[in-house]
Amino acid sequence: MRLYVEYEAEEQLDLDYEETACRVGDAVLEAEGFPYGAEVNLVLTSDEEIRRINQQFRGIDAPTDVLSFPGIPFETPGNLQELTENETAHKNPDSGNIMLGDIMICVPRVFSQAAAYGHSVKREYAFLFAHSMLHLMGYDHMEPDEAQVMEKKQENILESLNLSR
Repeated sequence: MRLYVEYEAEEQLDLDYEETACRVGDAVLEAEGFPYGAEVNLVLTSDEEIRRINQQFRGIDAPTDVLSFPGIPFETPGNLQELTENETAHKNPDSGNIMLGDIMICVPRVFSQAAAYGHSVKREYAFLFAHSMLHLMGYDHMEPDEAQVMEKKQENILESLNLSR
């Protein structure tokens, strides 16, 4: 997976955030049987900026931990047949990779949620990235059955990387 990172937050993550995101992203793509090269844009940002974006795009005037902006409008989560039918529309002509979308992670929330849940900053960051990658693959958690599927996938991916709770 190719990752493009923009680091806007003042707080510094004391981990190799690019390598961790790539490992997690690759694990998600492998678990989903994604047969293409993929690329994702990642913005590591502040409470203020994610609040602004959350208000702009979701109408929610509050900071959040992560936002996902899928580049592929999957009708059915993870249905790669939908992508195969329109592959060229989602390909970066320069790299040949499929452009999955954009992820914004709020760095202050990574720290506060890691402390609140009693696990490492790396585990929280990896969880948020895995969660967002699944959103880019069309998964959601608005209904209980959807949430159950998404949570199980997240846990399996993090366990495969020895990043479970």
